[in-house]
Formats: sequence, C-alpha cells, structure tokens
Amino acid sequence: MNTKTRRVALVTGATTGIGLAVARKLIADGYTVIGTGVNDGRIAEATSELGANAQFIKADFSRAEAVKAVFDAIGREHGHIDVLVANAGIGTVAALEDVTEADIDRLFSINFKGAFFAVQGGAPLMDRGSSIVLLTSFLNETGTPGFSILSATKAAVRSLARTLGAELAPRGIRVNAVSPGPISTPFHSKLGLTDVQLSEAASGIEAAVPMGRFGEAGEVANAVLFLANEGASFITGTELVVDGGLSQF
Repeated sequence: MNTKTRRVALVTGATTGIGLAVARKLIADGYTVIGTGVNDGRIAEATSELGANAQFIKADFSRAEAVKAVFDAIGREHGHIDVLVANAGIGTVAALEDVTEADIDRLFSINFKGAFFAVQGGAPLMDRGSSIVLLTSFLNETGTPGFSILSATKAAVRSLARTLGAELAPRGIRVNAVSPGPISTPFHSKLGLTDVQLSEAASGIEAAVPMGRFGEAGEVANAVLFLANEGASFITGTELVVDGGLSQF
C-alpha cells in the first residue's frame, strides 16, 4: 500500500519512557506511528497501549542491515515518512579507570550509529516539509563525572543535527535536536547504579535543577511534537533544551 492519506512517523526506541510518550503525542496529533524496540515484552505492552494507529518492528538500529530492513518494510507499506524521531539510546556510568573498549563501542554503536543510520535510511522516504528530531541530552553541555562516554555520544548526536541539517536543507527536510535533562523515566534504572545510589543521585539532581524537580517524559514529547510540525517550519539545525534550566544557569 502506498498512500499519503495519513501522516506517518517513525520513532526508534518507542517502547518505554520518552519514546513511548512521543509516540502517544504523535498519535493524538493524527499520525500513524511506526515504533521500534528490541524487547519482545515491552513491544507487546506498547502495542497494546497505543492501539490501532501504532505498529512495532523489532529492530536493533545499531546494525545497518536491520535498519535497511525496517525502511524497506515502511517503504512497501506506507511509501513515505513525514516525521522521524531518533530516540533509541542507552547509558552507563563509569569512572575513567573503569571504562572499557566494549563500553565505548556499545554506547557509540547504539547512541550515535543508531541515530545516523536512522537518518540515512529514512531520508530517501521523506519529502519536502518533513522533519527529523534527534534525541540528545543536557550532558552534551555539562561536565559530569562518570558520564564521559555517554556525554560524548550525545555531543556527537547534537553535531549531527547541524551537519545533517545543512546537508538535508536543500531537500526541504529539517533536522533538529531535543535535549532532555533529568527526566522521570526507566532510563535511570538502566545506568548500572544500586537503588541507594539512584536515590542519592536523584536527590542531588533535584537540588541542582532550578525548577526543583525532574521533568516528565510528556514534557519532552511536547518539544519533539513542536519541532516535528509546521509551527517549526523555519527551524533547523538547532537544539531545544528541556532540562528545567539545569544547563542554562
């Protein structure tokens, strides 16, 4: 089927947290959402929650061949993509002495290669007026001990918004970044910290955020939706920071 009767959005890493919140917002705004994930159980839960206007494809976007298969399937069924949100990512905390080559390869493979391959695969299916939103992090602006590799991957993704934004501008495709700060999502539980360490870190972060709290995934999704739609039609290459002022003051 090749039809443009409904706008189509692809959201990578759409089964939990910010990705799931973005998928909800896009569906509410009239999009058909294709989400990706790697965990069968979370894919099933997200599919059940989001309903008929969402479909999920199991895919690891750090692998070029898997990305190609996803876009081949989207091309056959939908023929186009209006919005691409590269959200999939992971994070670990490790002191300088503890970082391994495997840590570096894994984080750059998923966080950077995954975002790049998403744009590389999706752009041929996008027409003038389409939008790409890359999820980065406030860590690309701050020096945070233990987050050296994660921060570097997010800075690299921020750079992609500029370079690929410039490259795709003549084709009428906008590329921007959304930079979340501390957000209440399952992501923090995946950093490899104990419950006590997480609690201590959360208290310290809340005290440092000028607005005095963690953000919510839906607040980040609002920023993504703005950059995705016509209200941001003259915005490209930029970064919209959603961090309660943490990196700004």
